[in-house]
Amino acid sequence: MISIYDAPGAAAALTAATPKTVIAVTAPAQFGVNWMGYEISFDGSTSTATPALIELCTFTAATAGTNTAVTIVNDAGQRVTTGFTAGTNYTVEPTVLAAFKTFYQPQYGGLVVVQFTPGQEPDSAVSQGFAIRVTSTATVNCRASIKFSRC
Repeated sequence: MISIYDAPGAAAALTAATPKTVIAVTAPAQFGVNWMGYEISFDGSTSTATPALIELCTFTAATAGTNTAVTIVNDAGQRVTTGFTAGTNYTVEPTVLAAFKTFYQPQYGGLVVVQFTPGQEPDSAVSQGFAIRVTSTATVNCRASIKFSRC
């Protein structure tokens, strides 16, 4: 069985029209990240608000940005130290982000849970990773997590 990890992000306060990385995972120099799925939710209370833009991004981690460190949880498999790092609620964006999938999601409550099709999960190069960046149309909070394994 492979080891499966989860990076559970904290609530990130969003400012209208300002892109913000809400969660990111970076691989160590020995292997990459195999992105298995994610969860994202908002605490908006206005049902007529324009949906937020969600960007699933690769990033080189050329600069780490300023964030709150995330304690990675081992959900299944061997419990070994892996060297992955994760951050949430970025106040200075990491670089270099490149969106590979974008979509809109309502900011009015709810939860979206996505599992990538097995064998078709995005994977990163060593020392790089993935991030979820959100551009909100309202001042709301967002919470996201990334489920992953090593590749």
